[in-house]
Amino acid sequence: MTEYQIHEHDVLVIGAGGAGLRAAIAASAAGVSVGIVSKSLLGKAHTVMAEGGIAAALANVDERDNWKVHFADTMRGGQYLNEPRMAQIHAQEAPDCVRELEAWGAVFDRTKQGKILQRNFGGHKYPRLAHVGDRTGLEMIRTLQDHGVHQGIDVHMECVIVTLLKAGDHVVGAFGYDRERGRFQLYHARAVVLATGGIGRAFKITSNSWEYTADGLALAYRAGAELKDMEFVQFHPTGMVWPPSVRGILVTEGVRGEGGILKNKDGRRFMFDDIPPLYKNQTADNAEEGWRYTQGDKSARRPPELLTRDHVARAIVREVREGRGSPHGGVFLDIAWIKEKMSHSAEHIKRKLPSMYHQFKQLADIDITKEPMEVGPTTHYMMGGVRVHPETQMSTVPGLFAAGECAAGLHGANRLGGNSLSDLLVFGKRAGAHAAAFAQEHQAGQVNSEEVEAAARQALEPFDRPSGESPFLIQRDLQETMQDLVGIVRREEEMRRALDVIEQLRERTSRAGAPGNREYNPGWHTALDLSNLLLISEAITRAAIERKESRGAHFRDDYPGRDDATGKSNLIICQGPDGKMQIDRKPLPEMPAELKQIIEEMK
Repeated sequence: MTEYQIHEHDVLVIGAGGAGLRAAIAASAAGVSVGIVSKSLLGKAHTVMAEGGIAAALANVDERDNWKVHFADTMRGGQYLNEPRMAQIHAQEAPDCVRELEAWGAVFDRTKQGKILQRNFGGHKYPRLAHVGDRTGLEMIRTLQDHGVHQGIDVHMECVIVTLLKAGDHVVGAFGYDRERGRFQLYHARAVVLATGGIGRAFKITSNSWEYTADGLALAYRAGAELKDMEFVQFHPTGMVWPPSVRGILVTEGVRGEGGILKNKDGRRFMFDDIPPLYKNQTADNAEEGWRYTQGDKSARRPPELLTRDHVARAIVREVREGRGSPHGGVFLDIAWIKEKMSHSAEHIKRKLPSMYHQFKQLADIDITKEPMEVGPTTHYMMGGVRVHPETQMSTVPGLFAAGECAAGLHGANRLGGNSLSDLLVFGKRAGAHAAAFAQEHQAGQVNSEEVEAAARQALEPFDRPSGESPFLIQRDLQETMQDLVGIVRREEEMRRALDVIEQLRERTSRAGAPGNREYNPGWHTALDLSNLLLISEAITRAAIERKESRGAHFRDDYPGRDDATGKSNLIICQGPDGKMQIDRKPLPEMPAELKQIIEEMK
């Protein structure tokens, strides 16, 4: 019989990034017992890497901003595949969530009048991102963590969940192990909140940290929940491309928000070449107007470098493919040029972008106050995820909630920069509060001991094959397959090849081994991660094949245009009765007349 330690909680939160911490705080405030399972050490979740800011219509810098403008920007950026009610809730509640964070001790940059300063970002009509230099995510985690430790929340650090436990249709807990000693842990709960982040480690070039192995999405899918919008993987346009050891590390959109421009190898500012009709009226058509916008001129339109991420990423790929890229396969991002406009430009850059300055200085020996950076697209964010109710964040499985990047609905086909941090505050809070309410209304279900025994046996299988295939090599091959065949530009024949490779990799995974013992064993951890990565890679690929159009972050070279019929539905993925993955089309929810009117007024 398997030995395991049992932990009892009313609400279990899986993930300790911004969404998980905010959910735990909200659940605890409702008076229930709360436990957090963190894959890494507390305070080290990937949210700390978020740089640019939190999108919220505070109207501190431009009084014309309000929730309606933010709502319209979010829907436009998502190519209208967003869940309208989620976009409305997000835009309305984000300002109060930022003020709440401030009240808990977050130290934001300030205007001369002492208000929270806001900066420009791609796709946002007005300066909207509340920020702390370019280290906003770190300040957010610090603040939530400091506030949360006083709420009596139990934290289980360096633990991984391998399966969710159910009694009938309801989730009743989770089963996993601690990474340090490899000992099994059973978490009994009345409600579970998934806040596990994204899927970036399925791709070779990514800005995501090592934890992003699609755990939450795979756990939800196997528990019977539906996934949504899985074809929409965001490639951030500006990741480092040199040196190779740091390729993919994020270069914040804040660089462009502060006046940075994109150039090809010929020194030409190529973003003026292709401005989408949807954004024509809001985008500057000359360099001088674009510069005035970044400096707060309310009569100016934003520069094309601040178009949505999907468009900027494809423009960079176009320059590289047509032979106009930088020496290492990207383009040049130049903030140093502002010395032509400012006498103290170097000090200004260091003050506004301290992390970027140190990042390039230390990792690439480049002084961004004097020379341009080489950048290119990097796998960055998952718009798709667990399908949730827009009000409660509960999935299609009773008692199972999701928030943050692992939940779908808010962003549609493309996320605007800064909306992720306000997303996790708004919907992390809602998920925690509604999970607590669910826990108060339902008894804890009985855990099936046979289900636990089966999960433990499966988790230990790699030790039965100490000389089996290396899980690290399997993961490398998966990452190369997804990068090359299901990347930023997609074709059906390549994606079908990817499905064949994924099936071959699944077979290889069944032979993967983990020599050694259960004490901190990276090979074992990677072997267990592979099943999640393969499952979600299959979901992404099947959804991308099914959506035969180009929309937002999903670009089909064989279907380059938008299709109105296809664009009126979301793709829903679930496990069929035969155990195989099935895809269904679900018509977009009818948008209320008052929200339609807002969008028309904001065009």
